[in-house]
Amino acid sequence: MSSLFTPLTLRSLTIPNRVWMSPMCMYSAASEGDQAGAPTDFHLAHLADRALGGAGLVMAEATGVRPDGRISPWDLGLWNDQQQEAFSRVTAAIRSHGSVAAVQLAHAGRKASTNRPWLGGGHLTGAEGGWETVSPSAEAFSGLSTPHELTEAEIDQLVADFAASAERALAAGFQVAEVHGAHGYLLHSFLSPAANHRTDAYGGGFENRTRFPLRVVEAVREVWPEDLPVFFRVSATDWLSEDAGDTRRGWTGDDTVLLAKELQARGVDLLDVSTGGVVHDARIPVGPDYQVPFAARARQEAGVPTSAVGLVTDPRQAEEIVASGRADAVMLGRQLLREPYWAHRAAAELGARPAWPEQYGYAV
Repeated sequence: MSSLFTPLTLRSLTIPNRVWMSPMCMYSAASEGDQAGAPTDFHLAHLADRALGGAGLVMAEATGVRPDGRISPWDLGLWNDQQQEAFSRVTAAIRSHGSVAAVQLAHAGRKASTNRPWLGGGHLTGAEGGWETVSPSAEAFSGLSTPHELTEAEIDQLVADFAASAERALAAGFQVAEVHGAHGYLLHSFLSPAANHRTDAYGGGFENRTRFPLRVVEAVREVWPEDLPVFFRVSATDWLSEDAGDTRRGWTGDDTVLLAKELQARGVDLLDVSTGGVVHDARIPVGPDYQVPFAARARQEAGVPTSAVGLVTDPRQAEEIVASGRADAVMLGRQLLREPYWAHRAAAELGARPAWPEQYGYAV
């Protein structure tokens, strides 16, 4: 039997297989009026198709918990009734095909207010539809605007914003809430000493730098049902201090193991392990499985279930990651853009039974 196609139960939720769709920004949300940030027919077709394609869990892209938390004006958000109603159509479609509907709750921090990638991705001014960005420290990400340094009162409000968005996500039909703490966005920028230079209770040592992300997790877990899981996406390394040629201090694999234990103690059920993103010039050894060792280490040393992501493209590669115990699931990103029905092909190659929709029986 294929390990990749065995169910995984987290709390009371059983996910039918270990092939999961990673959150990927599509920059295609509504961008005007009360509908700004709402998923469109594009998202309905895009996400439902990956469920139809056999992914056991389909995660909606980074979804801003407030208007200025989006990466761009064309990114998803979840702070009002119109967005919640639009998401309800999406989750119903995902779940109707037997997949689990998940959402990544996010704030882009100092990497917000940017253009679409295919239009250069640069900072948008207020006249161009952009806004002032925020961060733990008033230091810009390369090529973007200098952010406003958050006050402690503003941090308190952001904790409440994450909780309110999680409540809306539940009402919209999502079964998993993931807190986005990776890729140089707001929570990651608090975690990493490469971006966090505060001297108050939210900066300095490990305990202070993790304070805000852990408060967010506690707030989300408090409003999320006890029988449904919460995930946390982490950049397990900044690829700085672990590189002998780089003298900058960053977040490390050791930090990730310590954080994983704190997250699990606060009710996080799975660590979604990625890397990088807090600085633009880190030297990252990109290649197949390059991030898997970080997922394996967190799983082994912290005892927390993990998912692995990053250049997982081949069915036997994915099978080995799960079967060897290096991760509990694989997150596929670009491969599912290229091949939405990858899971069905993988099941056939690995000797499992592809869960083709009955309507597609002519093709089997």
